[in-house]
Amino acid sequence: MKFFKTSKKNLDQIMQIIEEAQEFLAVQNIDQWQDGYPNKEVVLRDIKNNDSYVITTKDSILIGTAMFSIKKEPTYKTIEGQWVTKSDAKYGVIHRMAISNNFRKKGVAKFIFEQCEQQLVQNNIKSMRIDTHEDNLAMQGLLKKLMYVYCGVIYLENGDKRLAYEKRLSNL
Repeated sequence: MKFFKTSKKNLDQIMQIIEEAQEFLAVQNIDQWQDGYPNKEVVLRDIKNNDSYVITTKDSILIGTAMFSIKKEPTYKTIEGQWVTKSDAKYGVIHRMAISNNFRKKGVAKFIFEQCEQQLVQNNIKSMRIDTHEDNLAMQGLLKKLMYVYCGVIYLENGDKRLAYEKRLSNL
């Protein structure tokens, strides 16, 4: 697999994968991404900010997408609980991760985390934070498997509750 920055030419394929993810969540009765989010404007902003990534097979088939950034996440400023690292510490964050239906359960999500964590370690950033919907048991299971620690609850700008996780990367 390959992991690289997104270009605008990938937008239609990314949106198709996001739509598949929205349907996948809906079938599981998970009320996440069911309100038209993320949409093209959000993904275009990620591309413009250099925070959008795609994952392809060796044959250049686009199979996944994610937003990865080292910018502070405003909704992480307040947490009901406690982050693993200090509040002023630098950290990475993954959002809007989606995998093509044909490539679920094939290690793509784990690959995304590994690539992002590797970038953080190379830049001497010792922590990754992420949040997920409380009903998204698949993501919670993946985070546990990847040794992320449950830290508490954060709230999105629209007030939606999310479970917050963090992993200290200095042990890598």
